[in-house]
Parts: sequence; structure tokens; C-alpha cells
Amino acid sequence: MRSNREIEIKLRVAGGREARALLRTAGFSMCRRRVLEDNFLLDTPDLEVRKRGSALRVRAAGENATITYKGPGAAGGRHKSREELEIEISDARTALAILENLGFRRAFRYQKFRTEYSQPGARGVVMLDETPIGCYLEVEGPPPWIDSTARKLGFRDSDYITVSYATLYVQFCAEKGIKPADMVFPRRAT
Repeated sequence: MRSNREIEIKLRVAGGREARALLRTAGFSMCRRRVLEDNFLLDTPDLEVRKRGSALRVRAAGENATITYKGPGAAGGRHKSREELEIEISDARTALAILENLGFRRAFRYQKFRTEYSQPGARGVVMLDETPIGCYLEVEGPPPWIDSTARKLGFRDSDYITVSYATLYVQFCAEKGIKPADMVFPRRAT
């Protein structure tokens, strides 16, 4: 188990190709290959986890799986900062079944293709997240590194996004006039 403080921002990008070009130009190289992440947020029937500003997530990402607790976000500031406790697990489906048998329910499912990038000696990492609602760069690390990296990639503080993918999805649905469900990729016809 690792315990730390997650500090991050998201930056909206036009698409994966454009994001990869920005990252290459800024001296980043891929450190983890593109993988489909299937994320399940769990909560109690009365949404106690969400009411506390926390999150409980089970993630399946290729051959890897994790359970993550995220604490309430710190107030103020231009970066998203919160406690994160995460453990690797061997089976996301079994973990979901255990948590559901303990009274948790699946509150929201979201998918994304994630590719991780880094620079030699850098104190942070940049993830390219290709989601059903668009592409984002998630920049994680110490605040000065985040700010420096965002500027190097051509972004300003006003471009920073500090809300969750669940919130972005609800905003997207409101803009499009559609009822929110799960943020998943459409199934391909076989």
C-alpha cells in the first residue's frame, strides 16, 4: 500500500495526436503504454462517500487492478490536492463483488485509454487520457512542476481543470442535453 497526497490538474486537448505532439516537443517520452482503464466508483446507498467529498474506486487497467480511496480535496488553490490511498489487487471483479456484498453499490462507471509520459529527472508525470467525452492531459506532481509543465505545453492557469471525470461527464451531458449514465465507450458491433 502507498499513501500520499495526489496533486494534479487536467488540461483539455484537441485530440490524442495533438497531445502526443505537444508532449514530444516538450521533451516527454512514453513510460507506460496505452491501456484501457475501466473504473468503478462505489458508494453507499445514501451516497455517504460522495457527501464527504471522498471517492472509492476499483480500477481494471490491462493486467493490473487497484482499489483506491481518495479523500476530500483541499480547499482553495489552483491545483487539485487530496489524500490518495491505493493498493494493487489481483482481481477487480472479485473486489467489486466483495465491496458490493459489504453494502457498497456501483455509483458510476467511466472508461478511458491512458498513456503515461515522463521526462528524465522530472518530479512528476503526465497522463494522456482519451475519454468518451474528449482528450485530457492529467499533470501530476509538485505544484511548481505542474505549473512549469503546463506552461511548457502551452497552457495558462486559466486552462486548469480540477474537477473529476464524473463531474466533467455530468457537465458534458448538460451541455448536450442528454441524461447522464456511465461514461463508457460505445460497444463495437460484432
